Amino acid sequence: MKNIPAAFFIIAFCPSLTAQPAVDLDKLVAAYAKNEKFNGSVLVAQKGAILLQKGYGYKNAGNKEDNDGNTIFQVGSITKQFTAAIILHLQEKKKLSLQDKLSKYFPALSFGNKVTIEHLLSHTSGIYNYTNDESFMKTESIKPVSQERILALFKDKPLDFEPGAKFSYSNSNYILLGYIIEKVTGKPYEQVMHEIIFTPLHMDHSGFNFTTLQSPDKATGYFVLTKSASTQAPVVDSSASFAAGAIYTTVGDLYRWDRSLYTEKIISKASLKNAYTRRKDKYGFGWVIDSAFGKQVYQHGGGIFGFTTFIERSPEEDICIILFDNKGDGGLEKMAAGMNAILHNQPYDLPKEKIAITVDTAILKQYAGEYELAPNFILTVTLEDGKLMVQATGQGKAEVYAEKENFFFLKIADAQVEFTKGVDGKTDKLILHQNGRDMPAKKIK
Repeated sequence: MKNIPAAFFIIAFCPSLTAQPAVDLDKLVAAYAKNEKFNGSVLVAQKGAILLQKGYGYKNAGNKEDNDGNTIFQVGSITKQFTAAIILHLQEKKKLSLQDKLSKYFPALSFGNKVTIEHLLSHTSGIYNYTNDESFMKTESIKPVSQERILALFKDKPLDFEPGAKFSYSNSNYILLGYIIEKVTGKPYEQVMHEIIFTPLHMDHSGFNFTTLQSPDKATGYFVLTKSASTQAPVVDSSASFAAGAIYTTVGDLYRWDRSLYTEKIISKASLKNAYTRRKDKYGFGWVIDSAFGKQVYQHGGGIFGFTTFIERSPEEDICIILFDNKGDGGLEKMAAGMNAILHNQPYDLPKEKIAITVDTAILKQYAGEYELAPNFILTVTLEDGKLMVQATGQGKAEVYAEKENFFFLKIADAQVEFTKGVDGKTDKLILHQNGRDMPAKKIK
């Protein structure tokens, strides 16, 4: 399920040359929280010292319980770097090879002789992404699901491309890696993760079955969480997200993972270098390889019903930024960029709430219709009681507010919608501005 991640206006802010980074970091996150653009927990560390570890907003809005530095979140796809580490660890123990064909473990898969473990790790397999199955995500992902059912979602679909030729992010890749780990070790994936990583690193607040977790530190996930409204998200079952996204943890536990990567306690330096080597589209093995302020950074986000997460490491400078949000908005990369700027004593941005203007109803009527953002993914725009509403395929309706006559923003998500006209003067498309991307959607009805 996709969530259109809350909009805000950015104003330039220059840090004081004498201000402590911790003060500015807290000020930045507090501004996002005040404007309802962040609700979660943060940890920022530099050179082995934690500069900020704190919670913002509600862990549970119904009970008015606050987030803090020990709140437990589902972290979604951050799970992938742990799965990748287990695979690399098993390769070091000569239990498997990255060049193993998928057919060695799943001989019945028609594409098994083409796809290797390395293709799975780097999202270059071409295997259909099972979480694109809207019906499954709506009705089955919140219940226990068998391996056979998961495999059935993609085993008979043709590959999108020849393995190794392109990058295409697919959760199916990492689900398969989890099943391979079980076949190689003869143990449940979760048990292997505890034995090899969680227990040695004392990640004592980390695990998998978030549905049954009984802890006062457990966060509730929300699709919508504002001062005036909240919509609680269902919990994705760990069997449905599995090795692609089932881990729950705290910012403190994830920082223990960061510290371990400066050692060879879990994987060797050679294996870590392999994980940090770009294949296609800046992706390594469970990490995106990028740069910031002239230094290499390694990062990954996570998104699962009600939660968005982000981790960024800069080993050259010993910087680690961890952001967990339990209202599922997204936009954490922008916050992390501001934090990184603070740590480098550079100008950064503070969010400020936008003020909506009134647009004539006759103009709003011109925007109503259906816009195709991607195959089988439609944005439906309607005018209801003078309000312009947008509804994405498989999601609820959200009101958009006018900043300009043809430019609108959401208050519950970090996204803006711009309408454009063709040569005939009629609305022909919209552009969704989200997470630094400009995504056009042609009007089809």
